[in-house]
Amino acid sequence: MALLATIFSISTLSSVNMSAISEKYIHELNNPQMLDYGIYLQCDKLLSCQKALDQLATHDELQFQLVHQVEELWMKQIIFTLIDVIDKMEQAKSIAVLSQMKRVHMIQRLMIQQLDLLETMSPKEYQEIRLQLGNGSGQESPGFITLLKMPNDIWQVFQEHYLRARKQSVESIYDTHFSHCDAYAIAESLIEFDELMQKFRWNHMFLIRRSIGIDANSLKGRPVEILQNGARQQFFPELWEVRSKMSDSWGKQNGKIRHSLRQKS
Repeated sequence: MALLATIFSISTLSSVNMSAISEKYIHELNNPQMLDYGIYLQCDKLLSCQKALDQLATHDELQFQLVHQVEELWMKQIIFTLIDVIDKMEQAKSIAVLSQMKRVHMIQRLMIQQLDLLETMSPKEYQEIRLQLGNGSGQESPGFITLLKMPNDIWQVFQEHYLRARKQSVESIYDTHFSHCDAYAIAESLIEFDELMQKFRWNHMFLIRRSIGIDANSLKGRPVEILQNGARQQFFPELWEVRSKMSDSWGKQNGKIRHSLRQKS
């Protein structure tokens, strides 16, 4: 480990007297063997999407690039899947919608978990990587920008085909006519998507707090704390509001303040 730390702690691998074992594996990283599996997956292109090993600013820069590139790939899959969800919702193919939303949720959880890898970097090493970013930030992520646009369209399609077309409302499928119907199940899949998006943004905010500090400025000169505003965003507010309205309604019927069970004994 000490040897590898030394190897990657400076920017040029070739200037380090590496052992023969280290040189062997560095050579394999730089020259991947391309058999049918690798050819199909275009591994030669995929593995060349990161900076050359001898150009890394710090040992952790490879991990930094890989985690963010993988997140972009997962967002590509989420977007592609949500396009299919919209098509299936327009056809009222509810089982297919729920199956695809389950896939989306699984990917979202993977994305949240992967952020933990970046917390293995020290603040000092992160600052060295940060110097390579120009004034870029995660807010410019092409996948994330597209994802932020999709919930409004998804909600419009849900309203049209699962509420208005059936003369239903959010309140009716959750409360007055609650029956675990497909509209309710899909609504719950949407709020789970919403919840996981918020968790991703909160986890990202804590990653920033841990790496550069929440009181610092971004590379565009804006306070990092503005990330908190995005983390509070709700994509399907009607689905959150119905819960509060139901609780308030129950409170009016049964008393907003409940007596302690101990008082009954």
